[in-house]
Amino acid sequence: MRALLPQPIDHVDDEYLLSRYASTRRPFVRFNFVSSVDGSAQLGGLSAALGSDGDQRIFNLLRRPAQVVLVGSGTVHAEGYAGPLVSDADQAWRTARGLDAHPVLAIVSYHLSIAPDAEVLTSSPGPVLLYTCEQVTGQQRDSYPEHVQLVQVADNGQGPDPAQIVADLDSRGLQAIHAEGGPHIFGQFVAAGQVDSLCVSYSPVLAAGAGSRIARSQSEQQRSLTLHTLLEEDSMLFAEYRADR
Repeated sequence: MRALLPQPIDHVDDEYLLSRYASTRRPFVRFNFVSSVDGSAQLGGLSAALGSDGDQRIFNLLRRPAQVVLVGSGTVHAEGYAGPLVSDADQAWRTARGLDAHPVLAIVSYHLSIAPDAEVLTSSPGPVLLYTCEQVTGQQRDSYPEHVQLVQVADNGQGPDPAQIVADLDSRGLQAIHAEGGPHIFGQFVAAGQVDSLCVSYSPVLAAGAGSRIARSQSEQQRSLTLHTLLEEDSMLFAEYRADR
């Protein structure tokens, strides 16, 4: 993998990538997606089909320093998320730097569609925060595993309020927020002005079809971004854009 911007480098190692993706802003909300060059976020219904070894490398590196991995329930149902979210090597890297071995998993579920016995919850090695707009009863809370906490937030008209989610994570000391979608969650965070960084891996394929875009919302939103980093490997581009908010 080589760097194109901010300056050309023929070969970049993991430490260089981690330094480029680092930020001192807190809270810091980053979203990560893969897209075909014609704008589809899916191939055959899954985002993983657009990926590559380089994309997986960056995907893992972005998770490595995260205090929390945030994802929508639809993406959980489609892509999995059961078990550890970081490798043994990444766990060792994290603990050596004072982080918990495993990032907290935060799931946004408008109608609380993640059942108490769902594998994503029962197999999680770390705490899970389940954000919902549903009225949560004490009986419901008690039905979930001890390491799973249900957090009720306001409905902003499109789903759980992103500003409340970020504020709640911030209050828990979970300020390095790495979000992995899906498009509806990203669209809500864009509309709420709660995006600091967007990492997009552009797969060198034309997908056509009816695949979703990486962001979807009920209204158009315009947010100006600045290109922070651009990398390339095997004709796949890896871009990070940052926003002022």
